[in-house]
Amino acid sequence: MTNKQMSPQEMSDYKLKWGPGYEVQVDIDSDFWGKEFCRKNFKPQNWSYRKHTMPDDSHTFYFENKDFAEKFLNEYNKHNPRFHS
Repeated sequence: MTNKQMSPQEMSDYKLKWGPGYEVQVDIDSDFWGKEFCRKNFKPQNWSYRKHTMPDDSHTFYFENKDFAEKFLNEYNKHNPRFHS
């Protein structure tokens, strides 16, 4: 993709091409932290998020590539070392 800003429709179409991608599960209280981390570190088209995806109400973040998922997971484990994705 080019560096031009994507329209909402282009972003949605792009995410459909790579989804679901690489998943990282986070605890129920870390959704805000996760969204803030992703907004600061990734382009919007490179990640997505769904609430309450597991029976324990934890959330799932989805990433376009493995490097993004690993970066997120490493930081998440520092943020909440008790929960393991």
